[in-house]
Amino acid sequence: MKILTLIILLLPSVLRAQDFDFVVAADGSGDFTEVQAAIDAVPHLRKNRTNILIKEGTYKEKLIVPSTKTNITFIGDGADKTILTFDDFASRKNQFGEEIGTSGSSSVYIYGDGFEAYDITFENSAGEVGQAVAMRVDGDKVKFVNCRFLGNQDTLYPHGKNSRQYYENCYIEGTVDFIFGWSTVWFEGCEIYCKRNGYITAASTEETSAHGFVFNNCKIEGSADKGSVFLGRPWRPYAQTIFMNCELSEIIHPEGWDPWRSEEKKKTAFYAEFNNSGKGAKTKSRATWTHQLTKEEADKITIENVLGGWIPHD
Repeated sequence: MKILTLIILLLPSVLRAQDFDFVVAADGSGDFTEVQAAIDAVPHLRKNRTNILIKEGTYKEKLIVPSTKTNITFIGDGADKTILTFDDFASRKNQFGEEIGTSGSSSVYIYGDGFEAYDITFENSAGEVGQAVAMRVDGDKVKFVNCRFLGNQDTLYPHGKNSRQYYENCYIEGTVDFIFGWSTVWFEGCEIYCKRNGYITAASTEETSAHGFVFNNCKIEGSADKGSVFLGRPWRPYAQTIFMNCELSEIIHPEGWDPWRSEEKKKTAFYAEFNNSGKGAKTKSRATWTHQLTKEEADKITIENVLGGWIPHD
């Protein structure tokens, strides 16, 4: 897929259509003008991969990739050029006068297994209005490369309890609990941007899950005040999050982690760090109920082990 992405960048747009199953173009030059129409055109439970090129443009749609639409790939013209956006938020009311809630606010829902996306922005543009999800992912073996996830509170929602997800060279921004959920997720070489004081993660890992969120070789920075951002807090009692080989800026709170006002969660949550660098990586004031991994322990935290044998690059 990396070779395919390179081809996209080098070929003139008039030649690109022949390399994809479907092309979405806002100007009408493709097979569809709307992304959802391309998703709907994919055969149900297709075993082969369906490649969808989404050409440059801003597409304001609330998108759903249902569970029967498997092995779909979205490929954009660049994360700064192909933008999928919507502006729902949790307290917005539906036609029955009911609040749509956190899950209802998502701009994009991924239920289909084997979904992949390259060079695309996924956005919730509602602003600072409480919970407003840009992306909710329930499918298994889901992969994002060179993508951006834009929002504020609750930007990225890895929701599926049996879902394995992989994010590489992605940009994820937000304010409070902006990476949260049940899934097992590996973040590799990502930029995590904290827009103000708050919490980066709010894992809700199941007690029976071997792993939660792992951040490796990531850069944590932002416009938040010095010492005002926590690496995470446990949404559920058995939350698991690890930051290893990451660069942590001075915005990180000296204690690193917050127990969400719960003494019980201190006993069951697993929050750990290893070999981090930067002004926010000093561990002498870290919360005593969290962990500093040994090299032997860290060596066992591999993509293959965390993602249950799935290697995203295979």
